Amino acid sequence: MSENLTRGHRPSGSSLSRARTIPAWSLLAATTVLGGALGGAYGVVKPPAYTATSYVIAVPADKGDPSAALGFAQAYGRVATQLAVLGDAQVWAGVPVKTLEADVRTATSPDAPMVAVSATSSRPERAADMANAVTRSLMQHANASQKSTHVQLLSFSRAMKPTSASSPSPTVTGLVGASAGGLLGGLVLLVRPRRTADTARPASVPSPATAADVHGQL
Repeated sequence: MSENLTRGHRPSGSSLSRARTIPAWSLLAATTVLGGALGGAYGVVKPPAYTATSYVIAVPADKGDPSAALGFAQAYGRVATQLAVLGDAQVWAGVPVKTLEADVRTATSPDAPMVAVSATSSRPERAADMANAVTRSLMQHANASQKSTHVQLLSFSRAMKPTSASSPSPTVTGLVGASAGGLLGGLVLLVRPRRTADTARPASVPSPATAADVHGQL
């Protein structure tokens, strides 16, 4: 009876044994491989993007103050993406204003009175057309008030048709995905509950003491 009692109260360790057979690093390897595969697939499926950049420069006019040209260049960099400028640029670019708002960016320098206008598109020739159209419209708006600002905006460099994509290649997106997957797997390993020695070891019921042992203790 005692043997049956012991067997009846002995918990099954099949689930624990199966958990012990899976190495801890297998989760990390699986998430790394999965992240790399998803990242590479994203790089293949997503169409490449091309970026073209044109430059305009602000120069003092009518013996204006050279330092004022730098301040106006900063202002023109902010105005370039406004609706007033993009509304005229859409005619020359051949794209809607919403496309210009989403895909055109400007940058200025604190040391030079220059404005960089960058446009991104899935077609390289369209990217160049968008950048040149925005700079053309910006120069028209800026030079219309030249008499009051005493600053003239001139074309410094036209945007050329890009020959290579600016978007990351499938190899790069695959490496980024693998890194993200490995990081996620490492975090899961850190936050998962750890088995203690008491929970990992199956409990056992002591066998009943014999009458001789009990009599000896008494």
